[in-house]
This record gives sequence, C-alpha cells and structure tokens, in this order.
Amino acid sequence: MANIEKRTTNTGETSFRVKIRMKCYPPQTATFQRLTDAKKWAQHTESSIREGRHFKTAEAKKHSFSDLAIRYYSEILPSYNEKEQKERKSKLEWWVKNIGHCLLSDITPAAITEHKSKMSQSPATVDKYLKNLSHAFTVAVNDWGWLEDNPVKKVKSPKLPRGRVRFLDENERVKLLLACKESSNKQLYLCVILALSTGMRQGELMGLKWPDVNLKDGYIILHQTKNGERRRVPLSGLALSLLQEHAKIRRLDTALLFPGTIHADKPIDLRKPFETALTAAAINDFHWHDLRHCTASYLAMNGASLAEIAEVLGHKTLSMVKRYAHLSDGHVSNVVASMNTKIFGGV
Repeated sequence: MANIEKRTTNTGETSFRVKIRMKCYPPQTATFQRLTDAKKWAQHTESSIREGRHFKTAEAKKHSFSDLAIRYYSEILPSYNEKEQKERKSKLEWWVKNIGHCLLSDITPAAITEHKSKMSQSPATVDKYLKNLSHAFTVAVNDWGWLEDNPVKKVKSPKLPRGRVRFLDENERVKLLLACKESSNKQLYLCVILALSTGMRQGELMGLKWPDVNLKDGYIILHQTKNGERRRVPLSGLALSLLQEHAKIRRLDTALLFPGTIHADKPIDLRKPFETALTAAAINDFHWHDLRHCTASYLAMNGASLAEIAEVLGHKTLSMVKRYAHLSDGHVSNVVASMNTKIFGGV
C-alpha cells in the first residue's frame, strides 16, 4: 500500500514523499511538489507492480543499449559458430555506434525507424541488421527482464526481393562433380558431396570435428549453428561412404575433418579450387551457398514437405523454405488428388 508523507522545509516549502510497500517486492519511493502528482504516481506504480511492468521499466532506465550489447556478446554469441558470431557482432556494433549511448527506455520504434532510413545497404542487408537487433532486444525482454517490449517488432521491415533459387540441373551437377573429382585439391570432391547431400552451410561443414561424427550410425551433430541450436545431420549413401574412407587417412594433429595445409587448427580454404572447378565445368552464376539451395530443391522435387526441408536445413520457421514450394507442385497435386479420391471416390 502507498503511504504519502507531507514534508515542510525551514523555508516553508512543502513536498510530498510517497512510499509504496507491497509484499514480495522492494519498497518504491518518490517525492513530488504537488499532492495530486504524488497520488497519481502511487496509483500508477502500484498498478504497474501488480501487472509486472514496473521493475522492467525501472531496469530499462538503468541500462543503455551498449550495456545490452556487451552482455549479449558475452552470454549469447558463444552459442553460435565463429562466422555467425562475427556477422552478428558487426551488425550490432553498427547499432551501438548509433544508439549505444541511449537508455533502453528511450529507444522507441520511431528512433529505430529513423536510423533505418539512413542506411544505404540493400533491403536484404537492412533486414538482417533489424533482425539481429530484434533478437538482442528479445533476449533482454524474455531472459533478462530489462524491457517490457521489443521496440523492433513495431518497425516495418524493408520490402525484400524474391529469394534466390539457383540449383544445378542434372547435366550441371554431373559436370561439376567430375571437375571436383579431377581437382588438384583432394578435399574438394568430398566437401561438395557432403554439402549437396546434407544441406550444411559452408561454415558448419568446414568447422566439423571428428568427435561430432558418428560413422557407425551415420550422422553428424552440429553444436554451433547459425540459429544457435544443435542440429543432427543424417549421413547416408555416397557421402557416408566417402567420409568413412576419409576417416582412414585423417590427420592426428587436429580434430578438424578438413584442416588447412599450413595451420592444422584452421579449416581448409576451398574458394579457389571451387571457382576453378566451376570454370572447368562451364557453370556460371553459382556460389558455394547455392549448393544448399540444391539440397533444398532436390528434396522438394522428391516430395519432401516444407517442414521436412526446414528441418534438414536447420531453419526454425518455414518462411525461408517457401521459395522451394513451386518445385514440389507435383507432390502437392498428388496429395490433393489422393484426398479427393478418398472423399468422393474415383470419378
């Protein structure tokens, strides 16, 4: 309950000191020149405490965005792989530079929108900056109790172009694999096969370590991924067979599956060998990340649902895999036809 105490100084000035005591909560105090203001504050504060809003607001007034970023770097980033850590930190550093001095309580959707409008990057890049900022605020809201709401949720995302879907047709795939097999780099063929058959990102593939590979049961455990969650990657067929052969000649001075030739503790760099293979196979407009698009596209064309594709690729939502929906139109048509036959019978 609130207790309001009237105070008068030696000079005759009057003030009103409010003290609120509620069970299981620390006492809250404030001083006002007018009794009406004191009563309004007491009523609002008591209501906020009961609804669980008051202390979050108080925390937001104690911490700046720089405080949030520093804690995010130390507690959240380590759960991601090295490449993802660098990307997330670089994007958050841009926000620190612009709003790092601001208290969390002063960061509004309007303020974020204002800074967004000054960005000269592509819409897709701006969207990534917003998503990284949003995740940091979500952690501050849900895990730390520093904020009541995430202000980024009320910021309109830029209109994005349709997602790229570049995958190898059968002829291109045969030519690329042949070029990789004939490459002077002995690791290239195996790495491309693994990328195509599992859908792993390049960073996930290059960071693989032998303790995380189960050749007997045919799977890999990825501990550090882009979304920060562990993922089980199935191994089968040619990919498993080649990896079993590779294990017989593994290096003993490192745990990495694909260590570099100079530094054993750093992954091999396949950029130049891959580009050379693409040139030899006469394949244009294709990047390593497109191997992941190939996996998703082949899955869709073989009847996998969007949920199954998302699980294989390690996406938390279906939004990123909807670009492959048109490739499974035949499968969807069969499902609809089967449903109609069961309901209405063969006509």
